[in-house]
Amino acid sequence: MTSTGESPMGESAPSVPLTLTQLAELAGVSTATVSKVINGRSEVGPTTRALVERLIKEHGYRRQRRRIKPASLIEVVFHELAGDYPIEIVKGVQRVAWAHGLSVVISELGGRHTPGPRWIGDLLTRRPAGVITVFSGPTEDQRVRLSTQEIPLVVLDPAGNPGLGVPSVAATNWSGGLEATRHLLELGHRRIAMITGPEFALSSRARLDGYRAALDAAGVPVDPALIHQGSFQIEDGVAHTHQLMKLSEPPTAIFAANDGQAIGVYHAAHELRLHIPDDLSVIGFDDMPVWRWAQPPLTTIYQPLREMGATAATMLISLAEGESLQQKRVELGTELVVRQSTAALGRSRDRS
Repeated sequence: MTSTGESPMGESAPSVPLTLTQLAELAGVSTATVSKVINGRSEVGPTTRALVERLIKEHGYRRQRRRIKPASLIEVVFHELAGDYPIEIVKGVQRVAWAHGLSVVISELGGRHTPGPRWIGDLLTRRPAGVITVFSGPTEDQRVRLSTQEIPLVVLDPAGNPGLGVPSVAATNWSGGLEATRHLLELGHRRIAMITGPEFALSSRARLDGYRAALDAAGVPVDPALIHQGSFQIEDGVAHTHQLMKLSEPPTAIFAANDGQAIGVYHAAHELRLHIPDDLSVIGFDDMPVWRWAQPPLTTIYQPLREMGATAATMLISLAEGESLQQKRVELGTELVVRQSTAALGRSRDRS
C-alpha cells in the first residue's frame, strides 16, 4: 500500500485520490463492486463494503470526467426498428446531436426490451459519449458497467422501471388516455372499448389507467369485456375489433393505445362493413404522420416523439460534459387532435 506521509500536525495526509479501477485493484474486487459501494447500492456484503469505504476514506476517490470530442457518438438503442415511431425519435436526437458536432449510431435489439449479454461488450468497444435506450433498458449489471466506464444513460419511453436514479423521458400517457376517453364520452359514447399495449409497458398501463379514470369520473362502469390487451401492433386492432363486435352489446367507440392498432380497427371495420365514424368511432395515440392520411383521417392523441428525442439527447450531453441534471424524470405533454374518425353517438341513425 502506498505510504501516505505525515502532515505538519503529525496526522497522516491522504495520498492522491484513486480512480475506481485503482480502488478495485487495491481492494481485490471488481470495478462493478466498487461502483455499487460508491453509488450506495445494497447488494454488497458488509465486509467488502467496509473495506472499500475504508480505502476511499484513506485515499480519496477521483472521478474521471470525459469531455465530448467532435467525433464522439450518441448511441440510440431501439427494441425494434419498425414504422414511424423510431424515425420521429431519431430526428429529435439528431437535431440536438448535430448542433453539438456529434454523430448518431442506431442499434436494434431484435424485439427484445432488455439487451443481451453481447450488447454491453460491443457498446463498450465503441465507447459512445452516451446511450439512449428507447422502449427498452439495460439490466442492473449493464447499468453498473456503463457507470463504471462513465458512459451516461438516458431511458426514453421506458418499458419498465428505468432504474434508481437513471434519467428518463416520457410523455404524459395517463393524461393522454384520460383525454382520449373523455372526448368519446363528450360525444355521447358509453360503450367505449380499449385495445391496450402490452401489460409490462409503463406507457400502456398509464393510458389504460387514464381510460379508467375518465369512465369513473363520468359515472360509467368499467366493463372488463371491453378491455383487450394488445402489443402495439396493427394486427391487434384487426383481431380484437372482430372479437369486440361479437359481444351482445358491442362498443360504439374504440380507443386504441397506438395509431397502428387504430389502423387495424379500420381494417376490421371494413371487413365487417362498418362505417367509421357513423357506426364506430375510433381514436388512436401517437399522431404518426402517415395515419393522418387514413380514410377518414384519424382522431388521435399527439405524442411529442421528436421533442422527447431532443430532450433525451440534451440531457445526455449535459451528463457527458459532467453537469448535473435539474430534473431526472421529464414528461412532455400530449394533446388531443380531433379529425374525422370520431363522431357523436347515433349519427348513423340520424342520417337514416
